[in-house]
Amino acid sequence: MATAVSHSSSEPEAHQEGSAQIVLLDPALLVRDACNAREHDTEPDEKLITSVREIGVEEPISVRPRPDGTYGVFKGWRRAQAAQAANAGAEQDGRPVRAVRAYVREDLVGNDGWTRFLSLVENDHREGMSERDTLRAQELSLIDMSEVDRRKASKALGVGRNAAQQARAAQKLDDAALRRASAGGMDLEQIAQFAEVEDVPGAQERLLRALGRDEAEEGGGRGHWDQELALLTAEQADRAVRSEAVAALEKAQIPLLPARVPYGAKDTARLLSELTTPLGRPLDESSHKGCPGHSARLDDDHRPVWYCADPAEHGHKERARPKPEKTAEDEAKAAERARTTACNRAWKAAAGPRREFVTRLVRGSKALPEDAWRFALGMLLDLPSFYGKWAQRQEAEDVAQFLGVTLPETPFARVRLSELVTLSKARTAHVLFAHVAAAFERDMRDPKGWNDARMGVRFLWEDPTPQQAAYLLLLEKLGHEDKGTYRLSEVEEQAVAPHRPDAGSAA
Repeated sequence: MATAVSHSSSEPEAHQEGSAQIVLLDPALLVRDACNAREHDTEPDEKLITSVREIGVEEPISVRPRPDGTYGVFKGWRRAQAAQAANAGAEQDGRPVRAVRAYVREDLVGNDGWTRFLSLVENDHREGMSERDTLRAQELSLIDMSEVDRRKASKALGVGRNAAQQARAAQKLDDAALRRASAGGMDLEQIAQFAEVEDVPGAQERLLRALGRDEAEEGGGRGHWDQELALLTAEQADRAVRSEAVAALEKAQIPLLPARVPYGAKDTARLLSELTTPLGRPLDESSHKGCPGHSARLDDDHRPVWYCADPAEHGHKERARPKPEKTAEDEAKAAERARTTACNRAWKAAAGPRREFVTRLVRGSKALPEDAWRFALGMLLDLPSFYGKWAQRQEAEDVAQFLGVTLPETPFARVRLSELVTLSKARTAHVLFAHVAAAFERDMRDPKGWNDARMGVRFLWEDPTPQQAAYLLLLEKLGHEDKGTYRLSEVEEQAVAPHRPDAGSAA
């Protein structure tokens, strides 16, 4: 039975504990009030039970009378349970059975909104109340209040007029997302906004970064937050449209082709607009529906674009495409490609007569012309890079061919030309020139080379190196002096034209 201890002597104010009596209540009469804001972690821990067992409940709890004679605890339910646990073994342990001091709030009977609000305020200031309990209590208490009480409670909580709706929306988040949002500094309105776009991948991280940028700027504001929220809302709407399109295709049992074919796989699907029947009739969605390969892909606006998954398998033909009209630029590019191909072929063909002339020079019985052996000595003394690279590869085929030497058949035997070539004082110049000519021929075999100065590809028939041009001009002079037995080809003439001694004055 409840026993009154004291009464307030002053005029009571609405919704204040000072207007209630403090009475001693038997803990057995206490039950959890339906409007208690704490719905999770409501059990008392052993530390609290031990304290109540020793000294009782020091702070009064707050209750509302119930029609069945019990009292609903909306503040201090964990303390009330600790008192019940302590009394359960009191007689056996020789301890006194203690009552609990409580504020009996008869003024709150039937006022569930304010009761829940008062429970929320107390629990919100205590450690351990979960974000979900706080949100649910905010929602239910504010909904159940009168407009006057709602304004007062919203001001006390520091929330806006739409807090109840925002709290309901925020509860859609799971506990981990709620905790992270709250720890990241989101207020109730922002948590509710985040809950609306949570299904967009990375939404929480993006909003937290935006919130951090807003807080870092002078004057605060929510510019970054609002901008990121607008982007997420647009993405969410886009995802919703796509989901509807995919659902419509699934309902119609039309396969959705992947937007990107996996690496290494062949994409056999073709647009219906590019296909015809075996007799040449165009295909469209209606005429193709009965084909086993009828399928679709979604465009950027998530509208279906119709395909056949495998036209060859299902007997379709590709529609003939008109050839695009060639522009002047196309004609110029085609002419340049044709010219390049012709010059490359001519360059390779010119190597045959050139090599035959070198062979006659180095195998001939006459003394090698002075210009030839001086040219060879200059290369040996200056050692240009192309000559060094050729010598490092130890290639002997071209030298042997020029001098008429037969090389060993096995590719693994090291070739020593000094042991194969017949050396004599009279033939020394011939051998040296054959060696140098072989290096040039190897360097000029491919018509495509590299321009070190321009750091780009060059063609030898329009941009030979100075050494290559000098080699060709030397052969031209030697051929002219040998009764015209050798002349440069047209493509070689084109290559050496800028390198002739009179080229500068002619220009």
